[in-house]
Amino acid sequence: MYDEDDLAEIRDAKEEWEEETLGPVLDAYGERKDRFATVSNLEVDRLYTPDDVADIDYEEDLGMPGEEPYTRGPYPTMYRGRTWTMRQFAGFGTAEETNERFHYLIDEGQTGLSTAFDMPSLMGKDSDDPLSDGEVGKEGVAVDTLRDMEVLFDGIDLGEVSTSFTINPSAPVIYAMYIALADQQGVPREEIRGTLQNDMLKEFIAQKEWVIPPKPSLDIVTDTIEFAVEETPKFKPISISGYHIREAGSTAVQELAFTLADGFAYVEDCLDRGLDVDEFAPQLSFFFNSHNSFFEEVAKFRAARRIYANVMDEWYGAEAEASKQLKFHTQTAGQSLTAQQPLNNVVRVTIQALAGVLGGTQSLHTNSYDEALALPSEDAVRVALRTQQIIAEESGAADIVDPLGGSFAVESLTDEVEDKAMAYIEEIEEMGDGSIRDGVLEGIEQGYFHREIQDASYEYQERVEAGEETVVGVNEYEIEEDTKPDILKVDEDVQERQRRRLANVKDERDDAAVEAALDDLRDAIESDENVMPAIVDAVKAYATMGEIMNVFEAEYGSYQETATIA
Repeated sequence: MYDEDDLAEIRDAKEEWEEETLGPVLDAYGERKDRFATVSNLEVDRLYTPDDVADIDYEEDLGMPGEEPYTRGPYPTMYRGRTWTMRQFAGFGTAEETNERFHYLIDEGQTGLSTAFDMPSLMGKDSDDPLSDGEVGKEGVAVDTLRDMEVLFDGIDLGEVSTSFTINPSAPVIYAMYIALADQQGVPREEIRGTLQNDMLKEFIAQKEWVIPPKPSLDIVTDTIEFAVEETPKFKPISISGYHIREAGSTAVQELAFTLADGFAYVEDCLDRGLDVDEFAPQLSFFFNSHNSFFEEVAKFRAARRIYANVMDEWYGAEAEASKQLKFHTQTAGQSLTAQQPLNNVVRVTIQALAGVLGGTQSLHTNSYDEALALPSEDAVRVALRTQQIIAEESGAADIVDPLGGSFAVESLTDEVEDKAMAYIEEIEEMGDGSIRDGVLEGIEQGYFHREIQDASYEYQERVEAGEETVVGVNEYEIEEDTKPDILKVDEDVQERQRRRLANVKDERDDAAVEAALDDLRDAIESDENVMPAIVDAVKAYATMGEIMNVFEAEYGSYQETATIA
């Protein structure tokens, strides 16, 4: 973008500045640290100039917003057209309690619902399972049958809301329940909107929630994508999630690389199924973390769009614009929240949210300041939502498309993050002998991802303990006073109330219809058919989450992770 003579003058001017202006100041006062780096330990320079971005080709590397390679955003007007979807995670206790929170958030101006499930539901267990004892409703809402879904969305028109479901091994069952509820409400399936997390590869890499082994888990994810293309074209059947990879301790580069590798693995599996890339790719969505290092996060989001557009075009032959536009949800970094001085988290979340906005996110969840202590209280949720609204309405950050585009520092960091992420992706492809899908599966079995994340996490903690990383209120600026706020407490009788409702459903349902539906599901698995139609029929018969997931476990077996040593 710059003439070589101009660059030579800039280099000369920088050298002169370093010698005559900077040098005396450094000699007299020095700097705060010997080395400046991001949370991911990516070293940052003191000053960036056009010389740092001399190799950038504007048209090829940046382009215009809404045009390839989408570095500057997937839409030409971005937030000048409409702001990002504001989602606040909600879910605790029974469906009634979470339904109340949903209505509260809608009344407060939230523009999309986001559902948190309790651990039994996440693991495909019913509330009356012995393994569920003590966990029912504790970290999210308990959902055992379609009856719970009916209560959860009571008074909410599925044709008017967009709903996100943070659930993975049992995601197809929740998806089927949402479809069944839409059918009940008379909402056409092609009109329902929302996102199913449903990213099983990252479960084996980072979050560790699974029921059956990796390969059949991948097959079922592809079933949901195939079904969604035909039945629910406005619904995203998967949210390929780097968030949990980052929460497990990865660097920003690892988060980006491993997430995109997972995404390309799903693309390859769909292509092998015989699906056309331009049919299913527009329904793929992504989910990223936004951490403390502001400019690194902005660079990560911009690099993500550029890598995705280029790979979908050059490797997978995507032709439709929507197939090459990476669209993503962002959540602020739960890992960064501190139990000490929890009000400090309001500031952390604000900075992280702003990075997501300036990085061009399509939807955003802001963590509540008390989440290091408990599920969020109503007051904390309101502050988190108001944070987004203030950024959108008062800060001016939403008024300019890609306002950090052209920054020497941001463009240089974007290039660096892209190069390092692509190196990882190519290494994974090599592990799979030319297939990223096979490379991801091989990496899971070999413990490759675990070791990479473990090493990064360990190195970060070492820096914290050595004082090289400051965590305000934890290893610096500590105070003695008790700063613990009032926190949400889930009633202890939730488990009993949920179990009573489940027992009532079992008493009232047609057991013969349930058994027939579960038999049809077994037949679909054994004949290698798409399992989604059978799951929808099963939930309509009020088969339970556990009964449906037990069929999969009986057919495919369980999975035991192989221990790895760094």
